[in-house]
Amino acid sequence: MSNSAAAAIMSESARYRLGLLLVTVSAVAWSTAGFFTRLIALDSGTMLVWRGLFGGLGILLFIMLREQGQALRSFRSMGWPGLSFALISALGMVCFITALRFTTVAHVAVIYATVPFVAAGLAWLAMHERPSRSAIAASCGALVGVGVMVGLSSEGSGLGDLLAFGMTLAMAAMMVIARHYQGIAVVQAACLSCLLSALVSLPFAGHILVAGSDLIDLALFGLVNSAIGIMLFSLGSRMLPAIETALIGSLEAPLAPVWVWLAFGEVPTTATLVGGLIVFFAVFAHILVGASGRSMASGRRAEV
Repeated sequence: MSNSAAAAIMSESARYRLGLLLVTVSAVAWSTAGFFTRLIALDSGTMLVWRGLFGGLGILLFIMLREQGQALRSFRSMGWPGLSFALISALGMVCFITALRFTTVAHVAVIYATVPFVAAGLAWLAMHERPSRSAIAASCGALVGVGVMVGLSSEGSGLGDLLAFGMTLAMAAMMVIARHYQGIAVVQAACLSCLLSALVSLPFAGHILVAGSDLIDLALFGLVNSAIGIMLFSLGSRMLPAIETALIGSLEAPLAPVWVWLAFGEVPTTATLVGGLIVFFAVFAHILVGASGRSMASGRRAEV
C-alpha cells in the first residue's frame, strides 16, 4: 500500500472520530438547557432571545479573531446552502417554541427522538446514503429509551405534535445539508442561525430588559448551550452520516436531568434512569460496533 493511500485511510478514520467527538460535546452542551431554564426565572421567549443573541455574538467573536478582518467576506461566501442551514434552524426554533405551547414536553421529546429515522430518510433521498443496520438498531433503542423516560401519555394536541415534527424535520434537514455540502462555511451559518433564532423568538418575549444577575446567566446560557452547541454540531455533522449525527444527539435527553440533579438536588425518577441507560447503551454500542467495522474495513483496504 502506498503512503498516500495510508494517509487517506488515516485521514478518513481520524475525521470520523473527530466528528463523533464534536457531535457528542454538542449534545452535552445542548443538554444544559434544562439547567439554565431552571436557573433563570424568566419567560421562555425572553430567554431564547438572549440565548440566541449571546450565542451569535460569541460565534461572531470567534469568526472575527480567526478571519483577521475578513469576517464580512466569509459571510458573503457562505452561499445558499449555508443560508438555508441558518433559515431552517430558525424555523425549527419557531416550531419548537410554539409546540411547547400546544402540547406536552413529553410529546415533543418522543417526537424529536424520531429524528435519526427522519435524517436517514432525507439523507437517502438527497445523497443516496444508506444507513447501517447498526445505526438503525441503535436508533430504535434510543427511541425506546426516550419513550420510557418521558412516558407515553395521551395528553397534547394534533397541532402541537405537528409543530414538534416540524422542529424534528428541520433538525434532520440541517444534518443533511451540513453532510452534503462539505464546503459551506458552517461556523458562519451557525452564527447566523443563532441571531435569527433570537429574532424569531422576539414576538414570544414577555420583556427584554433583564436584571444584571440574570444577564450573566443568560450570557452563559447563550455561550455554552447555543454557541458551543450549534457550532460543534455544525462542524461535526459534516463528518458523520446523518443518522449517526442524530443518534449521538439523542444523548441530550438522558444528560439533561443529570445537570438538574447535580445543581438542584432533583432526583431523577426510576423511569428516567432506566430510559437514560437504554439511550446510553444504544449509542455507545453503536459507536463500538461502528469503530470495529471501520477498523476491519481499513485493514482490508490496507492489504490491497
